[in-house]
Amino acid sequence: MPSSRAPSTLRILGIDPGLRITGFGVIEKTGSKLAYVASGCVRIPVGELPDRIKTLFDGLREVIAEYAPAQVVIEKVFVNVNPASTLLLGQARGAAICAAVGADLPVSEYTALQVKQAVVGKGHAGKEQVQEMVKRLLNLPALAGPDASDALACAICHAHGGQGMGQLVTRGLRVKRGRLISPLDVKARREGAGMKVKA
Repeated sequence: MPSSRAPSTLRILGIDPGLRITGFGVIEKTGSKLAYVASGCVRIPVGELPDRIKTLFDGLREVIAEYAPAQVVIEKVFVNVNPASTLLLGQARGAAICAAVGADLPVSEYTALQVKQAVVGKGHAGKEQVQEMVKRLLNLPALAGPDASDALACAICHAHGGQGMGQLVTRGLRVKRGRLISPLDVKARREGAGMKVKA
């Protein structure tokens, strides 16, 4: 006998971390449908690093308290050309993750390539393409700003990738060139090359 129970609604907060501007986007997933809830930015004034981190942390705690998400998604960062910028961005990410886990919320992480692949269909899509697809997927009347769009794209990636993609990464999968690689793939390649693999 088919169930007549309505699908449950999941509220997801996406975060695009930064120490000048941190974008956030909140969506709801009901069955296969996505709905826009809110988006915006936490703007961090110039000042001493501890003060900037506190502003970011407090701002995201306010967002979490206001919109009450069930899950949080944040973009994973890799080392870029400027190591100093990467370190600062890592501290912004740390503040964002602390704001989420401090509210007892699960946190999933995705690379920029994974987010773009899930939202646009191309891992190397430009920011304008991401903005346009976010607008279409959430039926927005206008483009969201670039930081808010990136945060909404993270939330959409999590919703589309199932609740699984971010969690699979933490369960033994690793990312290589923007693709998820499982231990089974590695084992198969080694065996194909004649290498012995421990069971």
